[in-house]
Amino acid sequence: MYLETILVLSRRKPNVRSIDIVGELGYKKSSVSVAMKNLRENGYIEMDGDGYITLTEKGRKIAETMYERHTLIADWLVRLGVDETTALEDACRIEHVISAETFEALKKHVINPDSKSR
Repeated sequence: MYLETILVLSRRKPNVRSIDIVGELGYKKSSVSVAMKNLRENGYIEMDGDGYITLTEKGRKIAETMYERHTLIADWLVRLGVDETTALEDACRIEHVISAETFEALKKHVINPDSKSR
């Protein structure tokens, strides 16, 4: 969730700081601070002396994967008639548990619904 949020924020603004993540997710500053420390220690983000956060290549890869899952699933649910707010919330939950195999099959179907998967 944090990596995806950093990616989205970095597309909206030139610099991302922890406070931006707090504002976006509505989490406590202390929770975001602990999460940023863990992400930094695990090599997913870098933080400069001014507190600006950037994704490492490893972090960007995960963030882009999650963002692709989130947007594709949410768009698909909306096209099925699900309310946008509900679709976004459900997509957020689904993106974290769906297997790569199932997502790729879903993606293929959503992009080209007339193709036969078997």
